[in-house]
Amino acid sequence: MDLHIWFAYFAASWAIALSPGSGAVLSMTHGLAYGVKKTSATIAGLQLGLSVILLVAGVGVGALLLASATAFTVVKFAGAGYLIWLGIKQWRSRVEAAVSSDGAAPSPVGLPSARERFTIGFLTNVTNPKGIVFMVAVLPQFIDPARALWLQLLILLVTTVAVDLVVMHGYAFLASRAQAWLATARARRAQNRVFGGVLMAMGASLLLVKRAA
Repeated sequence: MDLHIWFAYFAASWAIALSPGSGAVLSMTHGLAYGVKKTSATIAGLQLGLSVILLVAGVGVGALLLASATAFTVVKFAGAGYLIWLGIKQWRSRVEAAVSSDGAAPSPVGLPSARERFTIGFLTNVTNPKGIVFMVAVLPQFIDPARALWLQLLILLVTTVAVDLVVMHGYAFLASRAQAWLATARARRAQNRVFGGVLMAMGASLLLVKRAA
């Protein structure tokens, strides 16, 4: 891969990662609820899901999904349903004050295990049909058919994951800084409903995604 092509993809990766999406919302939601350190498991899951999407698109399976109406519809409804379920769960989650009467911060209510947070992150990205559409449209522009495909995909994969790791941790960190402003149960309940509503809206928006021509 030529250096100027890699720089172009590197810039594109930042634009992709910084654009609002379900991964960013999930990172902020968990960062606000659990802190940056615990959100790292969620973000690791997001990266695995992103890697699967990139590799699927890179080897041409993504194009096959786009060509098959049935396969694409299954992926679309699975992704939409999962995000809507996450949104409902976030909306209805129990809350308590961020600081207890003795001044100590309590443990998060209903904190999922690291494995559960990882799985949530993975499923959020891997069932996102927008990701498949985007990768199938973008990746071919940076792949030289005259060179080894696997090496180019490896370079693109490492670049994508490295950038997304930084951005998602940034989102989680910024959200975690707001914990001091959400010290009351009422404020945390409002936060749950805002993020839950956004996740449900994103899930509903996936139902509008259409196959590429």
